[in-house]
Amino acid sequence: MNDQTLTAKVYSKLGDVDRQLRKQTWVDKKRSQQWVADFIHWCDEQHIELGPGLRHQTLRFDRALIQQVNAALESQRLTTIGQWQSGLTSAAQAEQGVNEDKTNREGPRAQRVLVNTPASTPAWLSAQPRSMHDVGWRDIDLEECDVLVQVENLDSFYEFSPELPALSGYANPLIVYRGDSHYGGGFKQFASAWNATQKPHFYAGDFDIKGVSIALSGGASHLLLSPLGWLTEQATPFHDPAKQLEYRPRLQRHRDQLPAAHPLQPYLTLLLDQQRGLRQQWLGEKLERVALV
Repeated sequence: MNDQTLTAKVYSKLGDVDRQLRKQTWVDKKRSQQWVADFIHWCDEQHIELGPGLRHQTLRFDRALIQQVNAALESQRLTTIGQWQSGLTSAAQAEQGVNEDKTNREGPRAQRVLVNTPASTPAWLSAQPRSMHDVGWRDIDLEECDVLVQVENLDSFYEFSPELPALSGYANPLIVYRGDSHYGGGFKQFASAWNATQKPHFYAGDFDIKGVSIALSGGASHLLLSPLGWLTEQATPFHDPAKQLEYRPRLQRHRDQLPAAHPLQPYLTLLLDQQRGLRQQWLGEKLERVALV
């Protein structure tokens, strides 16, 4: 451990102690724990006297000790125990002090989503019909958009155009990538905010058990799918991989609670009974909206 700083683990443990001291007079921790040994060493470097609290097997923490630690940290312009919060961005941590917890900070893409919008191409870039933007989801004015289109696959997202009959009644569709390891967290937060508006939420993705399950989990109201007759002819067992079996029970339960005449029922017959599906890239552009719930 750097003699002049506390590690993220020590900060975290001291934060736990600080919270415990709000309910009790002291907290004893075993000296055999590595973080306690590191903390004792740091106190020695800072000339903080542990006095009778330092025992043979334990170190006793009380409010006075925490106050001494915070005073030493403040003198070095470092984050105090009470200010240390995992999950803040680097910028937010910088406002608390000059040290940073890189292991627990909020990732740069935690609130980012990828949106597909009408083109605003600069002069130095070849003209394209659509533009892709990496934005913070809180910067999106939900009032200006009338339908959300969640696109599952990244290649389909890049090529997606709202010029579909299924979207003809909407003036300002918002097209957003479902997300992966980079954008999945941001989309989940965004979807929750969007669904609270009770506006339509369409899902464009693979016609398979996992794809429909993702749509359900994300709160989608409709699927964008090829016409049933065409899809019945084209769906194949090759696009219903066995590794998706874990998603079958939930989809089966969803089918069981739907009315027999629900428009989703024949699609679920293809998936669950005939075990056939079709990847999004094979669905084509003649998509229709099918109620999911």
